[in-house]
Amino acid sequence: MRNDYIKVVKFGGSSLADANQFKKVIDIIKSDSTRRYVVPSAPGKRFDGDFKVTDKLYECYHTAKNGGDFRALLSVIRSRYDDIIEGLSLTLDLTDEFRKIEETIVAGCDSDYVASRGEYLNGMVLATALGYDFIDAADVLFFDNKGEFDTYKTQKVMSTVLRLHEYAVIPGFYGVLPNGKVKTFSRGGSDISGSIVARACEADLYENWTDVSGFLVADPRIVKNPKGIDVITYTELRELSYHGANVLHEDAIFPVRMAGIPINIRNTNRPEDKGTMIIAHAERSENDPPITGISAKKGFCVLTIEKDMMNNQIGFGRRVLHVFENHGISFEHLPSSIDSVGVIVTTESLRPKRDMVINEICRSVEPDSIQLEEGLALVAVVGRGMVNRVGTAARVFNAVAKAGVNVRTIDQGSGEFNIILSISEKDMNPVIQAVYEEFFGEESV
Repeated sequence: MRNDYIKVVKFGGSSLADANQFKKVIDIIKSDSTRRYVVPSAPGKRFDGDFKVTDKLYECYHTAKNGGDFRALLSVIRSRYDDIIEGLSLTLDLTDEFRKIEETIVAGCDSDYVASRGEYLNGMVLATALGYDFIDAADVLFFDNKGEFDTYKTQKVMSTVLRLHEYAVIPGFYGVLPNGKVKTFSRGGSDISGSIVARACEADLYENWTDVSGFLVADPRIVKNPKGIDVITYTELRELSYHGANVLHEDAIFPVRMAGIPINIRNTNRPEDKGTMIIAHAERSENDPPITGISAKKGFCVLTIEKDMMNNQIGFGRRVLHVFENHGISFEHLPSSIDSVGVIVTTESLRPKRDMVINEICRSVEPDSIQLEEGLALVAVVGRGMVNRVGTAARVFNAVAKAGVNVRTIDQGSGEFNIILSISEKDMNPVIQAVYEEFFGEESV
């Protein structure tokens, strides 16, 4: 039973974009001795129009795959790291590492290996600057033969290895397959890596440092100067992330949630800000707004199947969904009435299989009609305070009505902490602004 306090800290690409940003990160880490394990991303953009190292690495891979000369691109990446090393006055030499990357690309490696080198090299630089041990993620983070994250093996090996290192840097974004090949998570996967490290060392807190001071109630590109969120639950975060709020990779929640480890979203450029604390459970006072946040994303469609007396046909819904399952299409929501059911899916997943899906549904359930409507956005109004506050849904709908927007479908989760509206994509921004003003405007209660 350990009695010391441990923090795992993850820094995003914008936090490690250049030497000046590195210095901020080093100061943050060194200011707190409990920040023992550090998970870095690859260098991000330094300014508008700049490149992310991961994007440039993918460009290297595709250039080589198409028979082009990728070495000039690799040289640009090398210069980026050399500038950071020089700016930090380090004696680190990455010549051998870049030679190995070049040789491996020539030998015909896959894209995951190439993309992972951004985090790998940044981890080496940061470990050198901090004087911490460097642990290659390929030695402690594992995927199975199907490319799925191997929770059991990773937990067993990583927890054992971390106990041997009081302070260490572990690169994010990648691990290794049973055959020894590097495998990456999806983009933004360093958030997941940080969460996995936090669980493995039984951290007391997982700090995720980025370029914003935590979660905001709404997208600042839509709502001017939205309020910040001080405390949010895992469940609320998952819902908001899934529906478009992208401060934290949604899959990064699960490892720490399983272990009951809180997450603190912090701003590298404003370390004095307390950020947003993400915890398992939180109480709301009567003075707090009933909703926590609003998020939205576009690109959905609804397939509405109508048939008289549908409710008396046992297995009707199962047969409809079986068609989508056969075509590998997952649904988002299922708004329904006595004689109709709507299946909301992403337009991208349905479009190439649309005719086949419609024809199979016709054969399976013989509907009276089928209608497809595209160009929809889903707006999620999320808050743990909804369940105890009478009239919350009415306020949402009144705000939307005042904005002159027609709601296509309404779905409220059984836990009563979210209301999902499907609307025309063109109405997404006005709806977000209207709902925000209703609950967070100067005259709101």
